[in-house]
Order: sequence, then structure tokens, then C-alpha cells
Amino acid sequence: MERRSSNGDLSEAQLQIMNVIWESPGGAGVAEVWRALSARRSLARNTVQTMLARLEEKGWLSHREEGAGFRYLARRPRQATLRRIVGKLVESAFAGSADGLVLALLQGRGISKDEAQRIRRMIEQAERSAP
Repeated sequence: MERRSSNGDLSEAQLQIMNVIWESPGGAGVAEVWRALSARRSLARNTVQTMLARLEEKGWLSHREEGAGFRYLARRPRQATLRRIVGKLVESAFAGSADGLVLALLQGRGISKDEAQRIRRMIEQAERSAP
């Protein structure tokens, strides 16, 4: 479960945990994270608890006491983290070519018409705000 992701700081499983935390207003407890992750694959609750503790040790999470357990909160913002991960991916896998990343996405996964429209609007906005 601890396979390293391309960002170097978080494993794939740790990134999945961070996504659960980021999507939970007010943070999440061990049981909430475990339920969210075990819906996708078999996973022991103790494994989730250990991984949450490691993420806290690494500075990704903090916690506050809530009843008999802890509620974990993100210490690093999602968007900044994702920008860093994507930036490293573009540099390492696509030799700095953002269009190579987009082409791989389009060829590999494809996009819906709605996604294409949203992407066009984002590109237009980026063009307007470019120096």
C-alpha cells in the first residue's frame, strides 16, 4: 500500500488519505477516512490509523481531540500541493511540456463535452491573466 508517487513526499495511499481530509470540512476521524478508502479496496482500520499518524509526523496533518479519538486536519493546502505534484510530473515525465501532459490525458482518458468546455474557459481565463 505504500507505493511511492511521483511527488516524492507522499505515497499514493497517503495522497488518497489527504484527498479524504481535504474533502471533509472540519477534518476527518480515523473511522471516516477508513470508510472512504475501504469503499475502494480492502484496508485495515489500523493501517489507516498508522498512516494518519505518519502524515502528522511528516507535517501534512494536525489533530484535535474529539471525544475518545482525534479529528485530523490538513496543514498544507490542496491546490498548492497539487500544483507541486503536477509540476514535478510535467518536468519528469514530459520533459517540461505541459502540452505533452494534456495530450496524454486526452489520449489516455478522454474528456466529456462538459469537461472540454470547462477547460476552454480555464484556458481563456489563463490567457487573460497572462503577462
